[in-house]
Amino acid sequence: MSRASIDELKKRVEREGFAFLEGGATRALVESVRAGALADWAGFAASWDDLRRDEYMADGGRDRLRRHAVFTISADTLEARLEPRQPHYQDRAYNALNGGIERWYEPVEPGVSTGAALSSLLAFGADFFRRLRPGAAWRIEVHQFRIEAAAGKAGRPTPEGVHRDGVDYALVLLVKRENVKSGTTRVSAPDGKTLGSFTLTNPLDAAIVDDARMMHAVTPIEAVDSTLFARRDVLVATYRGIEPQVYKTFV
Repeated sequence: MSRASIDELKKRVEREGFAFLEGGATRALVESVRAGALADWAGFAASWDDLRRDEYMADGGRDRLRRHAVFTISADTLEARLEPRQPHYQDRAYNALNGGIERWYEPVEPGVSTGAALSSLLAFGADFFRRLRPGAAWRIEVHQFRIEAAAGKAGRPTPEGVHRDGVDYALVLLVKRENVKSGTTRVSAPDGKTLGSFTLTNPLDAAIVDDARMMHAVTPIEAVDSTLFARRDVLVATYRGIEPQVYKTFV
């Protein structure tokens, strides 16, 4: 991926607040930051088969499986440091359905958290978002999500509705879709006006979102073949800038 392409992506996010990337473009961007970045992709994708049911759904939903981890990246490197296990927390202002409590999810498996694919994807995000916020250190929350749907029962990627995550930036990347229809991402202004929509369809299709400026939601997924399960596997990495003096408290 050329410097011109990266600069154009930066301008697009600055101008529109989000960008959709097809899988080939994502791969080229990631590999421009780190050669051989996705050499372990097959094992990385297979790890979604060992997620755990989300037991914190306030509406009793059983369609979501996940794992979670927290990383930090200092301002002078692209190397992600895995932090001790900690809860995911969102204020109810950002998640009216499940916010306001500490949610302790099973951690991302060690082979995934230290593997080339995840490390490289996090490095790409840190590098790109640093173009928008020069000199930033990052606190990154990583979420492995699987949303399931069955005959007559939709799966809901965003049961909380149109929302912000309460961070600075987000990288959302499709790992796999099986037997799925719909699952369209809609990006909105704070006043609710829809600014764009796209569907993550192929592996490595990605969305980059300026979460401080944009709202987003994903339409429910349904099974194409009602006799089989439908599955949508997604990696979400959220980036919150840390001032350098604050970063020191993490290490």
